[in-house]
Amino acid sequence: MNKFWKMVVGLIFVFSLTGCFGESYNFNPPSVKLSSNSTIKSEELAEGNIVWRGEGNKVKKELKIKDISSLAKQQPQMNFIAGEKVDLLFEHTDFASKGLSVSVWQNEKKSDLKVSDISFNLPKNKGEYVIEVNLHTDRGDAQYVGMINIVEQ
Repeated sequence: MNKFWKMVVGLIFVFSLTGCFGESYNFNPPSVKLSSNSTIKSEELAEGNIVWRGEGNKVKKELKIKDISSLAKQQPQMNFIAGEKVDLLFEHTDFASKGLSVSVWQNEKKSDLKVSDISFNLPKNKGEYVIEVNLHTDRGDAQYVGMINIVEQ
């Protein structure tokens, strides 16, 4: 009888552990936030144009925005210091990155910023800018936009 109880307890233990081995994946595009030493909290960018595939390569989410500048101008303004280093924070990383680019727009003039890993430096000129982040992955492409105000230190 003692062996019977040991086997029952052992089976209960094994079955309770099987729930710990499952993996869950988030098949949505990640949210993207900007973070720097001068900001108290990280600021989230708005989703622009997105084509993102989920499980089984089916399109999970698709957004098509014709005027990203208007979308960006509707977002809360984020304040940063001229030339400062900014990090891109992703909500989750259930994708393999194939490329990342960051651009700022001021008065219809586009400036591409050099991205190193997940960091980039802001322009040294003060003013209001539309920021655009383009993420290319194995799951698709996602664009994020926002408004930033660059001030002198």
